[in-house]
Amino acid sequence: MNTSDATKPLAGKITLVAGATRGAGRGIATMLGAAGATVICTGRSTRGNPANPGRPETIEETAEMVTAAGGIGVAIRVDHTIADEVRALFEKVERDFSRLDLLVNDIWGGDELSEWGTPFWKLDPGKGLKMQELAVDTHILTARFGAPLMVRQKSGLIIEITDGMHLDYRGNLFYDLAKISTIRLAYAMAAELRRHNVVALALTPGFLRSEAMLDGFGVTEANWRDAVAKNPDFAESETPAYVGRAVVALAADPNVADKAGKVCSSWTLAREYGFRDSDGRQPDWGAHFKRIVDGILDRGGPANREEQLRVWSRYEQIRNDPQKADEAARLAAALNRAGVSILP
Repeated sequence: MNTSDATKPLAGKITLVAGATRGAGRGIATMLGAAGATVICTGRSTRGNPANPGRPETIEETAEMVTAAGGIGVAIRVDHTIADEVRALFEKVERDFSRLDLLVNDIWGGDELSEWGTPFWKLDPGKGLKMQELAVDTHILTARFGAPLMVRQKSGLIIEITDGMHLDYRGNLFYDLAKISTIRLAYAMAAELRRHNVVALALTPGFLRSEAMLDGFGVTEANWRDAVAKNPDFAESETPAYVGRAVVALAADPNVADKAGKVCSSWTLAREYGFRDSDGRQPDWGAHFKRIVDGILDRGGPANREEQLRVWSRYEQIRNDPQKADEAARLAAALNRAGVSILP
């Protein structure tokens, strides 16, 4: 492989990031650009017409960042909840580019709809069902109209961006349903696409230092470590570029079909492919989460609902792994002492 190929492994590839306005989507689009790809950036926020009041990011800015990074950025305004707009998007892709090598589904929009700390029987059903429309229906529509291009060319990769790798509960019923649905969507699509040489998989970042997260903690990328005092999880946070580099590694891997139907993570792929975050770190959210849970157990067990949820989540992650039977038993005992029932 020559130097050009090594630095631009996706040169000539046509990629599309649905939900590229900010956060993981912007990081993924930018890193695809750095790898030499043409990146079609879709979303609803355009200059002069923001879809989320208070957020300044636009798809045009993302496309410009793609081009500045070394790729070709193309901004197309699309409301992915509207089937006709999604259909028209992929008709344009086929007309203008003749193919599609990578589709990344990162549409979200549920932050303002999440009601954390509320039991499901008290949640606002209108907000919860709207979240499913924004975070699940959009993924289904986008995959439905994007996949035919890949099926016809007998190649392609679809990546569903989610939150978490396991069936453990994510702390809110509607949020949990949205994130686990994208994992199941990748699994089901992989089963049907395999015969057409098209791969589908799910991918999760860790604790993401998105623009909104930085703003929420009153820090910037330059001084983000100041937020660790408010939330210790920030210590193992990652920039959107980290999951972006994970997408590049997957898209450049000739053996990516081995991961069809699976859930990957930024931190496990970083170890596998050897990439690092933009600040040179290699954050490992999975190892961090285990350290937090071990600390809870070492202090005698969970002392509040948040700690109970973390211990329960770790238990659900490993309960069926025979190599972790001793750890699972310790977690179960701690939950029982805390009066938390566990599923059989």
